[in-house]
Amino acid sequence: MPETPGVVDRDTLVRWLDDYLGAHDGKDYGPNGLQVQGKSEIRKIATGVSACLELFQKARELGADAVLVHHGIFWDGLFPTLTGMQYHRVAELIKHDINLLAYHLPLDRHPEVGNNAVACRALGLEDLQPFGEAFGLPVGWKGRFPTPIPAQELIARCRTFYDREPLAFPYGPDPVETLGVISGGAQKEFWSAINDGLDAYITGEVSEWVMNVARETRTHYLACGHYATEVCGVRELGERVARECGVGTELLHVSNPV
Repeated sequence: MPETPGVVDRDTLVRWLDDYLGAHDGKDYGPNGLQVQGKSEIRKIATGVSACLELFQKARELGADAVLVHHGIFWDGLFPTLTGMQYHRVAELIKHDINLLAYHLPLDRHPEVGNNAVACRALGLEDLQPFGEAFGLPVGWKGRFPTPIPAQELIARCRTFYDREPLAFPYGPDPVETLGVISGGAQKEFWSAINDGLDAYITGEVSEWVMNVARETRTHYLACGHYATEVCGVRELGERVARECGVGTELLHVSNPV
């Protein structure tokens, strides 16, 4: 992609990311793609889960020319003014000429670098299929284990992959054969797993009503953390960009227990 080794043109990068991720397929809760414009030549990209002032400051200290995230700074329902918190975030980017690129649902649903497909493969699932919907398009993935695994083994695999102790309601079949994954705050999509007859469901967060529904429908529910379930996508995407563009990428963490 780049004409000069180690450098990629901003507009070329944005076009490639938009096309690769299907950024304009369907609706979303905010804009996907370039959210804040910075310098036109990009040599280093910082990746992260959620755009915030701390992440931008870390990117500036790294010498990054662009920040690539899952959660951007513009969302439906927020006041469309650059004041207070939003001013300080945008000012940090503009002052240091740093681009901000964000891809939300496109990075959830993507079959190669998406949060959910990456997790399904890492957990050992096969026969992956799209699962669950957001704005009329599939957002998660589901599959089956080649050999059913004990429920405690599923919990252990989640603990290892997500590097976090899952909050588990292990009320489903044991062993577990089928599993669906929708990262982030997808508690309501638990109903999709139930309606599809899946043995288990993984997402990031949990609401009070979930425990009783899991028990009464005999479906495993594992809440593995919103941040933890959505860091794998930006990590994989950053590595893909590095290979395609020949630029340096580095994953930056802003610790979040949720």
